[in-house]
Amino acid sequence: MNTTNKPLQRTVLASTMVAVFSLSLGTASAQDQSANISTGSTTRHAGANKANKMEAATLSTVIVTAEKRSQDARKVPSSISVVSAEQLQNQHVSSLVDLAGSIPGVQIDSGGTPGQTSIIIRGISSFGEGAVVGTYVDDSPLGASGNAAEEGSYQLDLLPYDLERVEVLRGPQGTLYGAGAMGGLVKYVLKEPDLDVVSGKVGGGISSVSGASAVGWDGRARLNLPLIQDKLGIAVSVAQNQTPGYIDNVVTGKNDINAVTQKSGLFSLLWKPSDDVKLKVSALHQSVNADDNGVITLDLNTQQPIYGEQKTGALLAQPFRKQVNFYSATLNWDLHWADFTSATSYSTSNLGATLDYSPTFGAAFPLLGNFPAGLASYESSHDLKKVTQEFRLASKPDDHIEWLLGAFYTRENGANHQVGRSYTFDGAPLAGLDPILNGVIANTYKEGALFGNLTYKFTDKFDITAGLRYARNEQNYQQDVTDGFIVPLGVTYGHSAEDVLTWMLTPKYQLNDDSMLYIRAASGYRPGGPNIALPGVPPTVKSDTLINYEAGWKSLFFERKVSVDFSIYAINWRGIQLSTQTSDGLGYIANAASATSRGAELSTAFRPTRNLQLSFNAGYTNAYLTEDAPALLGKKGDSLPGIPRFTSSVNSDYYFDLPNAWGAHVGGGYRWIGGRWSGVNSSPYTYRENGYGVLDLNADISKDIWQVRFYIKNLTNTHPHLNIIYRQNPFTGDVAVLQSTVMQPRTVGLEFNVQF
Repeated sequence: MNTTNKPLQRTVLASTMVAVFSLSLGTASAQDQSANISTGSTTRHAGANKANKMEAATLSTVIVTAEKRSQDARKVPSSISVVSAEQLQNQHVSSLVDLAGSIPGVQIDSGGTPGQTSIIIRGISSFGEGAVVGTYVDDSPLGASGNAAEEGSYQLDLLPYDLERVEVLRGPQGTLYGAGAMGGLVKYVLKEPDLDVVSGKVGGGISSVSGASAVGWDGRARLNLPLIQDKLGIAVSVAQNQTPGYIDNVVTGKNDINAVTQKSGLFSLLWKPSDDVKLKVSALHQSVNADDNGVITLDLNTQQPIYGEQKTGALLAQPFRKQVNFYSATLNWDLHWADFTSATSYSTSNLGATLDYSPTFGAAFPLLGNFPAGLASYESSHDLKKVTQEFRLASKPDDHIEWLLGAFYTRENGANHQVGRSYTFDGAPLAGLDPILNGVIANTYKEGALFGNLTYKFTDKFDITAGLRYARNEQNYQQDVTDGFIVPLGVTYGHSAEDVLTWMLTPKYQLNDDSMLYIRAASGYRPGGPNIALPGVPPTVKSDTLINYEAGWKSLFFERKVSVDFSIYAINWRGIQLSTQTSDGLGYIANAASATSRGAELSTAFRPTRNLQLSFNAGYTNAYLTEDAPALLGKKGDSLPGIPRFTSSVNSDYYFDLPNAWGAHVGGGYRWIGGRWSGVNSSPYTYRENGYGVLDLNADISKDIWQVRFYIKNLTNTHPHLNIIYRQNPFTGDVAVLQSTVMQPRTVGLEFNVQF
C-alpha cells in the first residue's frame, strides 16, 4: 500500500497516482515439532502434570495435509514448517510478523498494521501486486487470484485463537494449489468440533507496550457442544485483541496514534452420519481496525529517525481497516476403494486505507498554478467476493500405485476504489484541485482447472511422484474515472484469457524408517491480466512463471531424540510482472525481468530429556536479477529487494512439576534477521535495512482447569528500521519523504485461561 522503491505496489490507477505524487517461540519444522512436548498426539491441557505425562523422551509425530492427504510430515517429500496452536499461544502471536525470522526461507513484513502483511518465500516477492504466496483456510483458498486487488501487500493475517496449526509450504505448489502459489503456501487449519465431550474455555489478559500510555488487553471464549453423541456437534468461539498505540505524532500533537483492534469469530458444525462420511461447515469472521500506521519518519541522509524512534511527523491520519468473512463446507466420504472430498467456499473481504501525500504532492500545489501548498491524501478501498469449488478423489494407501485426481473452479468479483484528495491546511477542500483523482477498477476473474498426482512405488524404499495441472483463467476489467485531472476521464475495458500447464516430479528414497532423501522439481505461475487501455501499452500482461529445483533430507536420530530437515534449492523466475510507465508518467504492468534464487534451509530439534526440547532453524537466500530491469532501476546481478541473506532462530522449552500438583513451563527464543536492501543495488533509491535480533520469553503454570501464562516479546526493545519506503516530489523527482515500519516495542503480558 505504500509508495516505495519496491516498484508496482498499486493497481493501475494507484500506480498512476504514485507516479504523479511521487519463529519466534513456537515455530517448528514439520520434521520435529509438534507444538506438544508430550509424546504422541496428546495435547497438553491446562493443569496437566506435565513431566509425568511424558512417556518417553522422543519427538512427536506431526500430521499435515500439505499434499491434500493426511500424512506424517516426515514422509512428505517437500519442505514444510508447522506452527502449532500451543506455540502460537505461548508466544502470544497476534500477527504473522511475530514469526518473522523463525521459519527458514520465509520473510514476513508489515506495512504498519496487522493485515498489511507481505510474505516472501525463498526470495520470490510479489513486488506489491498479485500474490505469489497462496493462502488456504482448511481446504479452500482465500484472497484474490488476480493482480487488481494488490493481494501481495494484504496477505491474510488471522488472529490465531481457533487454529489447530499453520502449515507453511516452501516452493511452488502449482499442481495441487494452482494460481498464486508459485512461491509457496500458508495454510491455516481450524480446530474441529469434538463430538464426544462438552467443553469450553475462557481466557483473557493484559499487556504493556513500551512507549504506550494505555494498557493492552485481549479476551476469548470457546464452547464445544456435542448435539448427538458421536454424530453431530458444534463449536463457537469469539476473540478480541486490543493493542495500544505506541507512536506519537509530533506535528499534530496526538499520542499513541496507532492503536489496533482485532476481532474474530468462528462457528463450526461437524456431522458424521456414518463412519464413512464427515461434513464440516464453518463460518469465520476476522477484522482489523487501526487508527493509524505504525511508521516513523527518517532523515533522508542518515536514515535515522527525525523525531525519535517512536515518533512520526505525518500531517494526516493514515487509518487502515480490513474485514474478512469466510464460509466453507467440506465433505469427506470414504468410498472404501478411494476417498472423495468436496470443498466449497464463499468469502468476502473489504479493506480501506489512507496515505498522507502532503509532503510530496501537497507541497507541489503551487507548481500547478495559483494554488497554495496544502494537504493531500490517497484513499483506497478494495472489495472482493469469491466462490470456489473443488472435487478430489484420492486412492487408498497401496504398495505399488497411489493417485489423486481433482477439479477446481473459482469466480471472483473485485472492485478497487481510489480517491485522491487535496485540502488547505485548515482541512477544507482545495477549490480547483479537489479531487485529484476519483475512479474505480472493477475486475472479474474466472478459473477452471483439472489436476492429478500419481505415485509409483518401485520398491518399498523408492518411489516417484508426478503431477500435472491444466488451468484456464479469463478476466474482464473495467476502469471508470469520474473526476480528477491526472488520468483521462471515462470508461475503458480490458479482457484477458490464458491457458497454463504446471507440473511436478519428485523421486523419493527411504533410507530407513526414520530417514528419507528426495528431489523435487516443480513449476508455478501467477496469473496475468488486462492492462490500462492507453496507446503503446500492451493490452494484457502475461503470467510470470518459475521452476523450482530442490533436494532434501529428512531424518531422525538417537532413538528419535534428534531430527534434521535440510534442503537446498534453485529457482528460475521468468517474465516477472513489474510496474513501468508511459512517456506521460502513467503506470501499467509489464513482464519486464527475470531472476534466480538459490538457497538452503535447515531445521533441527533435540529432545535430550522428557522435559526439555531444543530447536534451531536457519535459512540462506541469494536472489538476484539475471537481466536488466529498467522498471526497478536494476541491472543484471542486482539482489532482489527486501530479502535477507541469512535468518536463524533458536528455541527452548522446559516442562517441570511444582508442589501440590501444579505443572510449569518456561521457554525462550531468539531469532535473527540479516541485513537487506530496500531496493535493487543499482537503484539510487535503495536504502540499507540493518540486521537485527529479537529475544522472546514465556512461562506458564497450571493446575486442573487453571492456567496462568506470562510472556515478554522483544525483551531487548530492539528498534530496527524495516520496510523502508520513499516518496518523491512529483515534478522534480527528488525524494521528499523517507519512512520505515516500526517493530512493536517490548511487550510484557499476563494471561489467564480456564477450561472445562
